[in-house]
Amino acid sequence: MSIIDNRKAFHDYFIEEKIEAGLVLEGWEIKAIRAGRVNIKESHVLIRNGELFILGMHLTPLQSASTHVNPDPVRTRKLLMHAQQIDRLIGQVERAGYTLVPLDLHYSKGRVKATIGLARGKKQHDKREVAKKRDWEREKARLMRQKV
Repeated sequence: MSIIDNRKAFHDYFIEEKIEAGLVLEGWEIKAIRAGRVNIKESHVLIRNGELFILGMHLTPLQSASTHVNPDPVRTRKLLMHAQQIDRLIGQVERAGYTLVPLDLHYSKGRVKATIGLARGKKQHDKREVAKKRDWEREKARLMRQKV
């Protein structure tokens, strides 16, 4: 079950591969995610010392979550993956033009997981081409419905 999608990532990047990763979260963050107060539109994944971190994911804290914790809405959160997967991703990211972007947050067996995409950036003409192709498919479907 999806919590939130990052549709902007599909607009800005060609997604070549999708990988699921766990998140290290605090209690108030889980409560905020369950309440739907999360935004991953401006976030990205960073590789630091052989570990993956998600930066820019904004979690708006609930007023009733905790009285003694001072929450930081955009703190850096660690992603959990097997070492072999991380090593393979590091090798692919070091190639020119590849980056890691969070695509969505979802529940898997009661836990919050993130889907990470290995992505290559789109140029402006690529974005126009995709929009043109999408419009043509929509127009073609409309014409086929009129004939029937």
